[in-house]
Amino acid sequence: MIDEMIDGALLIDQDSRIVWLNEKHVWFSPKQMTLLGLGPDACAKAVGKPVESLIPHSRMREVVETGRSIPLDVIKYGEHTLLVSRLPLRDQTGAVIGAISFSLKNSVTLLRPIADRFNKLQSRLVLMEKKLAAARTSKYTVENLVGFSPAMLRLKRLIRKGGQINSSALLLGETGTGKELAAHAIHAASDRVNGPFVGLNVAAIPENLLEAECFGVAPGAYTGASHQPRPGKFQLAHGGTLFLDEIGDMPLSLQVKLLRVLQEREVEPLGSNQVVKVDVRIIAATSRALPEMIKEGKFRADLFYRLNVFPVHLPPLRDRKEDLEILASLFSERTAATFDQPMRNVTPQALELLHAHDWPGNVRELANVIEQVYARTDGDQITADDFAEILPQIAPRLAAPSRKRPLAEAVDEYERSLILTALTEAKGNKLETARKLGLARTNLYAKMSRHNISLDTQYGVAAEAEQRELGA
Repeated sequence: MIDEMIDGALLIDQDSRIVWLNEKHVWFSPKQMTLLGLGPDACAKAVGKPVESLIPHSRMREVVETGRSIPLDVIKYGEHTLLVSRLPLRDQTGAVIGAISFSLKNSVTLLRPIADRFNKLQSRLVLMEKKLAAARTSKYTVENLVGFSPAMLRLKRLIRKGGQINSSALLLGETGTGKELAAHAIHAASDRVNGPFVGLNVAAIPENLLEAECFGVAPGAYTGASHQPRPGKFQLAHGGTLFLDEIGDMPLSLQVKLLRVLQEREVEPLGSNQVVKVDVRIIAATSRALPEMIKEGKFRADLFYRLNVFPVHLPPLRDRKEDLEILASLFSERTAATFDQPMRNVTPQALELLHAHDWPGNVRELANVIEQVYARTDGDQITADDFAEILPQIAPRLAAPSRKRPLAEAVDEYERSLILTALTEAKGNKLETARKLGLARTNLYAKMSRHNISLDTQYGVAAEAEQRELGA
């Protein structure tokens, strides 16, 4: 049975001396002799001698000394590839008294299914590693920051500058201003661009799990923990950038550990006594007022100073309304593609309405409003009426006029409103009003007369001062 299953077998004792060969329990088979490149007299002389005298690179002695089997090993003898198993032999007390090895027949044929399976698993592993690496790269660059207002141009210059240094950065801004996008852009502009970009929203992780997420977990650190080490976000970001969003929500106890990581560049996994060196750049972000939190004892001042090496303030949308038109068009194009609809242009009246809104949710709110328009209304364009239910607080005030008016009438009404506003700001002083409007005094008087504008009694004092100024 052994001859039918195997090409050769070898038995050694506890001193690693050959005591048995499979051919008639005495000799190697001619085939095995050929495979080993040995002559017919070699086997007879090998019995009772160390196994290395017959097979110089044998691992049989290792099996005897350690008591551990080598169930599967691939070895080559010349042009032949063999699948070899090595097993220890024990007595009734469990003591190792020797070892046996044998090579299976048709080893290459037996190996093919295993090799195919291994190759498939290896291919899947490579594919998953590529996908994981792609998921941990920067998704945005400076070019993805949309806008050409002075505030956005300053922000883009600052982000490019941030990519040239390796210090910690702190992104400050209201919710919806694009702090995560800015973090990606800083990473993409840095020399760490080929390293991983790992993000962690501190506010989204329960406090009792946050330490494990940040620093990793040692095997069996707590009940239910894996028997394999679980790396934390710092280990995953080694050689790259770690983005800590909503850093203002980090518990004080964890702030101490984060400060140590920033100072020592090493982490200690949960349940472990060993430290792991890490090379990570920290980019933190928050919409909260950290100086006020420091005064209230909710955020450590030393951590703030460590993070605030390169502060970046992201402007709210209300401070860069020059970008509203291009942003609205961009979100309209993206939403149309998502809804599989033709793109709808934003009319001037609708754009005027958007300019009148304060945008407390910033760019994220604008994207949501445009998506709601596509979901709730129909038409070839986005009009002011489309915002009637979405932005009700400003829609009635800026809705398109119900009747058509001649252009001259609209211009006169606008001119009258400008003069009234300037008069109010100048507290009735017509000389100051003329200066604000860039008009000669006589032209202002003529326009006031044409628009039937007279000074109210509340401007009497200012008018008297004006008369004194003119007399002087």
